Amino acid sequence: MSTLKVGLVGWGAIGRVVGTALSERNVPGAELTCIVDNRPLGEAAPAPQVPFEDALDRCDLIVEAAGQGVVREWGERVLTSGTDLLIASTGALTDPELAERLLSAGPGRVYFTGGAVGGLDLLQAVRSLGPLDDVRLTTTKLPGTLEQPWMDQELLTRLRAARGPVEVMAGTARDVPAKFPRSTNVAASVALAVGDLDAVRVRVVADPGAGHTRHVVEASGAHGSYRFEVAHLPDPDNPATSQVVPYAVLRSLHALAGRTGQIL
Repeated sequence: MSTLKVGLVGWGAIGRVVGTALSERNVPGAELTCIVDNRPLGEAAPAPQVPFEDALDRCDLIVEAAGQGVVREWGERVLTSGTDLLIASTGALTDPELAERLLSAGPGRVYFTGGAVGGLDLLQAVRSLGPLDDVRLTTTKLPGTLEQPWMDQELLTRLRAARGPVEVMAGTARDVPAKFPRSTNVAASVALAVGDLDAVRVRVVADPGAGHTRHVVEASGAHGSYRFEVAHLPDPDNPATSQVVPYAVLRSLHALAGRTGQIL
């Protein structure tokens, strides 16, 4: 089997872990070919830093680890070039027009990493039995990681003065990720698994006592009921994301590079 040539977009909290593992050959069958980032990385980069267009010519697979804006600007272009794309910022897929374009583009293939939540594989399998009647996600994070430019002063004051859990927003998986682009990719991932953005009801909760980021997924239908709860340490360099996310990306890369023994 030939070696999978991987280009990494983003050298932040996620990208550094993924890129370092690739550069140290910790993903058998895959190698880090280049890095794309809008900041000059210099000697910090373990592979050549190149413009996006050059990465398409060098790589079999592009890993997005830089935010929803990259998916919107470059996702379709990556796929039409014949390069595969692994997306970490699934929140971008709450734009139905973008989602349709990406899922129909080719000849490159688009993949999504499960990120900070489990059970998505089971929900995707259950979906074949028929629609789920009720799907709920509750995400709880530290207040400071949830502050957004659109918030009015009253809400910001509630967040900053909170001594216990405070509901910040409630809506569907179509609405919430657009309001919290760095914090609620999980909502979009659950919606991708069940196949319906509007079917997933989401609550975002700020809790000053939240030492761990917590996601609770509850789903039920005529064929069964399901509940998944995870609690992760926030990433020390970027508390808006969970520490486990880059390792979820690496698990996806192991599978794409052909590692045996993977749960698919």
